[in-house]
Amino acid sequence: MPRLYAVLAAIFVVLLLAVTWLMTRGGQSDDQFAQCRASQIAGGAGAIGGPFELVNAKGETVTDVDVITEPTLLYFGYTFCPDVCPFDMARNADAVDVLEDRGQMVTPVFISIDPKRDTPEVVGDYAENLHERLIGLTGSPEQVKAASKAYKTYYKAQDAADEFYLVDHSTFTYLVLPGHGFVEFFRREIKPENMADQIGCFLDAA
Repeated sequence: MPRLYAVLAAIFVVLLLAVTWLMTRGGQSDDQFAQCRASQIAGGAGAIGGPFELVNAKGETVTDVDVITEPTLLYFGYTFCPDVCPFDMARNADAVDVLEDRGQMVTPVFISIDPKRDTPEVVGDYAENLHERLIGLTGSPEQVKAASKAYKTYYKAQDAADEFYLVDHSTFTYLVLPGHGFVEFFRREIKPENMADQIGCFLDAA
């Protein structure tokens, strides 16, 4: 009798391990990027991102389809931002350069959340000064709000009594892949090399 219990217990353990293995394998097959993700997203990656319509540096109306033609890093900020945006955008540019050195091309994109001051010409100059492949986008207040809402970002202009007002905003950078949409976001603390490593993982898995 004890031997029977031991055999049954062994069978139970084997079955438990098999079920666990199958569930793990099933989760990985459902998400081809599971091994690359470093963040938890409420509602899954599909809850963030979507179509947008904005204006480029030439004053042309463009959509997400026009802009996201290769792996893309999206950042929502504004050109008058005194410290946060320049630091984040410089970090993004460095990560893009690291990836290019590794043979992986990623397009950096800057979306202004301050359309009152950030005209197409202003975002164009801003982008040109930061990186040769950076795309600067702005738009009407309605267009900017819709793009921000799609990516679940936050922004709020402080008292605009004078031209030097600041804008409070979230500071995530979003990785978007053609055919997949949003796949990951990056916080301010990440270093360019670590960011490039993680992005490279997604590009290899795509």
